Amino acid sequence: MRCVTRGSHSLPGSVAPQPPPHVQHWIARTACGLRPRLQRRLLGAPPRLDGQELASDIQMLLRLAALEGEFSLVEGRSVEQARAENRAGVPVVSGPARPMARVEAVSIPGPAGARIGARLYVALDSPKPPQPLLVYYHGGGWVIGDLDTHDGVCRFLAEHGDCRVLSIDYRLAPEHPFPAPVEDAVAAFEWAAEHAGDLGVDPERIAVGGDSAGANLSAAVCLQARDGGGPRPAMQLLLYPPTDATGGQESREIFAEGFLLTRDDMEWFEAHYLPDGCDHEDPRVSMMRAKDVSRLPPAYVATAGFDPLRDEGETYAVRMREAGVKVALQRHPGLIHGFANLTAICPSARPAMLEAAGALRMGLA
Repeated sequence: MRCVTRGSHSLPGSVAPQPPPHVQHWIARTACGLRPRLQRRLLGAPPRLDGQELASDIQMLLRLAALEGEFSLVEGRSVEQARAENRAGVPVVSGPARPMARVEAVSIPGPAGARIGARLYVALDSPKPPQPLLVYYHGGGWVIGDLDTHDGVCRFLAEHGDCRVLSIDYRLAPEHPFPAPVEDAVAAFEWAAEHAGDLGVDPERIAVGGDSAGANLSAAVCLQARDGGGPRPAMQLLLYPPTDATGGQESREIFAEGFLLTRDDMEWFEAHYLPDGCDHEDPRVSMMRAKDVSRLPPAYVATAGFDPLRDEGETYAVRMREAGVKVALQRHPGLIHGFANLTAICPSARPAMLEAAGALRMGLA
C-alpha cells in the first residue's frame, strides 16, 4: 500500500511544503486515534457496503487522504512517481522503527545471475537459535514496494510472531515482469531452507508469507515447492492475497473506488506485471486456476472487508480447505487493503496484525 501523504512534497497548486514526516505521522496517529464516537461526530456515519461498516479510524484515514487529494494508490502515475511517493510516505505511516536485537543485510544468489537483496530481523529477547523463520515478500502490486516500505511490517511480525523474519527484495515489474518475481521468491525460499543454520533457524519451521502481491508470491512458492520435490514451507501467511488475474470477482466491483486501492489500480499493477501475451490463468499468478490445490502447507488467510481483492482471497482459502488443506480464514470487515502497514496509526489495524502474528506463532510452534 502506498502511504496516504506525499511526504515532504508540496500539494499540486500549493505554495508551502507539507510538514516534516514526523509531524504528519503525529497528525495521522492523533486523528485516527480519537474515540470512535468523536470520529463519527466529526465525519458522519461511516460507509456501509455489502453488510459491513467501515471502521471509524479507517474512515478518518480516508478523509485525511482525500484532503491530500489521494483517491487511489497509483492510478494516473508513472512507475517512477508511484515508487517515489510510496517511499516518501513510509515515515509518515510507520513512525519510529521498533527496536530489534539485530537487523542484517543478506545477499542471496538469484536465478538470473544477479543477487537478490534481503534483510534479516531478529527481535529483542529472542530465544537462542534455532528459531522459526518467516520468509516475507512485500506488497506493492509487483511494481512498487521494497525492503524499506515494509520494514515496519517485518519488525512487527518478528516481535509478535516469535520468529526471525527474512524480507526479500525480489525484482519488480515492468523492468522484470512475470515470472521474474516468482522465480526470485522461489529461489529465496530454497536458499533460506538450505542455509537455515547460517540464519540461526530451524529448517523444519520455515514459513512463507506476505501482503497483497507478496501474499500472491507466497502462494505461488507453496505450489512450486509442492510440485518441485525440494523443501516445503511449514505454513503460508497470506494477507489479502490477489489470487485470480482473470477478473470477474464481485468485490472488485463493489469496492472499485473510494478505499485507496481501486479497481483501476489493480488493472495498472496487472498491466505492468503481466505484459501482452502473458497467460493470466497461469497458476503461478492466478492460483485459483490451478488444477490441484491439495497437499499445500497450512494457511492463515486474512482479508479486509472493504478491499477489491477480498473475494478472491476468500475463495482461494475455501478452495484449499475443500482440498484438504488446513486453513484459517479471517475477514476483518471494517478494514481496507493495506492494513498491515497501518498498525502505527490505526488502532483497528493492530489487533488484525496481532492475530496474524498469533497464527504465525501457532503454525511454527
